[in-house]
Amino acid sequence: MELLQVFSLLITLTAAFGYLNHRFIGLPPAIGVMVIALVMSLGITIAGKFFPEFLIDVRSIITGINFYQLLMEVMLSFLLFAGALHVDNHTLASERVPVMVFATVGVILSTFIVGTLLYGLLLLLGMQIPFVHCLLFGAIISPTDPVAVLSILKQANVPEKLEVKIAGESLFNDGVAVVAFLSILNIARTGTEEASFGQIAGLFLQEAVGGILFGLVLGYLGYYLIKSINAYTVEVLITLALVMGGYSLATLLHLSGPLAMVVAGLLVGNKVRLHGMSELTQAYVDKFWELIDEILNSILFVLIGLEILVLHFSWNYLLVGSISILIVLLARLISVGIPFSLLRLRLQFVPHTLRVMVWGGLRGGISVALALSLPSEMNRDLIVSITYIVVIFSIIVQGTTIKRVARKVTEEARANAIQ
Repeated sequence: MELLQVFSLLITLTAAFGYLNHRFIGLPPAIGVMVIALVMSLGITIAGKFFPEFLIDVRSIITGINFYQLLMEVMLSFLLFAGALHVDNHTLASERVPVMVFATVGVILSTFIVGTLLYGLLLLLGMQIPFVHCLLFGAIISPTDPVAVLSILKQANVPEKLEVKIAGESLFNDGVAVVAFLSILNIARTGTEEASFGQIAGLFLQEAVGGILFGLVLGYLGYYLIKSINAYTVEVLITLALVMGGYSLATLLHLSGPLAMVVAGLLVGNKVRLHGMSELTQAYVDKFWELIDEILNSILFVLIGLEILVLHFSWNYLLVGSISILIVLLARLISVGIPFSLLRLRLQFVPHTLRVMVWGGLRGGISVALALSLPSEMNRDLIVSITYIVVIFSIIVQGTTIKRVARKVTEEARANAIQ
């Protein structure tokens, strides 16, 4: 299928699934369309038993969609910029220490905890694979999805400081996790003997620090351009150019595009909005990026639901994936709990912050995309399968219950404030 036909099909399915969810099911939009896509995938698989050619045709269409390229090179820049656009800089600045600790130390801890526990699990099951491949899975599954959980937290009226912690961590740990993944992938390709600490540190500095600095440049460039005019159509186009042109240039310069988009989005959403835009422009920019965010997020979750048609599952993979759900949750508890316990000695946290951060750490499209980008010689089928199982559990089970957990925290916080 041609690119336009594929995109048209995705938009049509997303619109249809969105309607069905809103009309009959009532789940959060992204989760609802993914559940319907999963049910449809199951139906197509069953129909394939009777009409094998139909299943082959559908699988060929799904296989023709490069999930990694579509998400990491196209959609991610828009989603991260849109997510950062509505984060308050003042609150984020007051929470900068826990946000950066959770997004860096937390991701690194999670990567090694998950990798080590998975390696031990596979040894017990007689499925030994190189330890570095288990670390790759750790890096793949460690980033939390900033999009899926933020809308749910807003509906639950979570205290602003807690919401910013979760939003900030999710936005920044995507970039950090991608850099960690690339570093471990480089070690897996070249061998531990060839990869030195200096090379890894250099890559991290170039990608992460370089991406943050580049994001600052993009944000201030947007500020000076938008401040100098008063034409909402052109100003919306400038924000679009910052994302598309900025992300492409960051990739060419081997800088972290995700981190650049987060920083640029924070600047545009705060400094540019307050000092460079009229009220009319603010309204158009907000509505434009809100629509972009909702549409792309829905398409992403439809794709996640459809990808199950082309995955190769086995009973061993299902067993490892099911146990990996517990491993990932345990790693999340430890990787957030240790920094949280240390930070709490000097900083104040909203009651039950740890509980919400652990259960609200949803995994999503980035994990699936990173897993699908692995070469076949790195146990790709196994890692993709268990990644998919963890992501589906995270989105459906954690995504549909985090609202209740968050509401309990909100109610307790209000009760404490009254007392």
